[in-house]
Amino acid sequence: NDLIRLAHLFLAAIQGLLLPGQIRRSSGLDRGGGGCFVPEDDRFLQEATEVDVDAVSDGETTLIAGVMEHIEEAGIHSGDSTMTIPPHSLEPGMVEEIKEATRMLAKEIGVVGLMNVQYAVKDGVLYVLEVNPRGSRTVPFVSKATGVPFARIAAQVMMGKTLRELGHTKEAEVHHVSVKASVFPFDRFPGTDIILGPEMKSTGEVMGIDARFGPALAKSMIAAGLSLPTSGAVFISVRDSDKPMVTEVARRLKNLGFHIISTSGTWRALAATGIEAENIAKIQEGSRPNILDKMRNREVQLVINTPSRKGPQTDEARIRAFTVAHQIPCITTMSAARAVVSGIAALQKNTLTVRALQDYHAAMTKG
Repeated sequence: NDLIRLAHLFLAAIQGLLLPGQIRRSSGLDRGGGGCFVPEDDRFLQEATEVDVDAVSDGETTLIAGVMEHIEEAGIHSGDSTMTIPPHSLEPGMVEEIKEATRMLAKEIGVVGLMNVQYAVKDGVLYVLEVNPRGSRTVPFVSKATGVPFARIAAQVMMGKTLRELGHTKEAEVHHVSVKASVFPFDRFPGTDIILGPEMKSTGEVMGIDARFGPALAKSMIAAGLSLPTSGAVFISVRDSDKPMVTEVARRLKNLGFHIISTSGTWRALAATGIEAENIAKIQEGSRPNILDKMRNREVQLVINTPSRKGPQTDEARIRAFTVAHQIPCITTMSAARAVVSGIAALQKNTLTVRALQDYHAAMTKG
């Protein structure tokens, strides 16, 4: 059938171009969650950086519309991920490799019109997750970030125009940072767990824009309804695999003047690296006050909690649901925690400015 034919076309294209590829099942009401599987060595990618690329091609020339780095790691639905243009942590060489792979895929598949490719980067290796020869939900974000009407250009290309005839053969040179954040309806569903995964949960998107990453992220978080604190206490409790990474986040928060509260496992990891924190008993241990008491009393302004188990009766699920009920920002991935700290630092410096979108576009060089 058509699905099998497209799968064979995808595999033939990436194998012909010598690109590592993955097949991952999409998520829907009739299917379970997907995963990121590498066929050639029978394994799943963990803690990889996901990248979205939008492009438009006329069959010969391919114009890269935007390379978007996900803040959350690969495996979280792209509709729920926070994204940034340009990429904020990828090396320039990797960004160029991503662009070249996109051009090669477009030519090999014969795309005429819009195209979206999703990649994962792990240990310096680029993997292909999805190749979609169609427009993506990210096109409006890319167009607003760059000032280029890619949907209009793609429509003209599909009617027979070439990119050269339309005067669009070079990428727009972006001198600012745009961050897309998702809006979630968790406050409409009391008691729900807010962890993200392969199934899309967001119901809207917003965008923050600034000359630097920190302020742009802070603006997007504010627009999404997530009020980042500039002082107070942060509760940190992370799964074992995140403990080596949590020390960097905790140290930055301490340097910004925050008080750290954590349960025993995370507390020991922080203490081992010289980071002072308040040790609080787990909810299941029965001691009071526990972290729910502190949140109820407004003694906690931010929660960083990466999930180790699922289920409404676990301590961590109760904590995450409690943050929604009491409107306390809750971060559930380490990559997002690192980014949020940058946003908090920008807010502390009071560096947020207002500038018209047209003024950003006027300062750009467009192809």
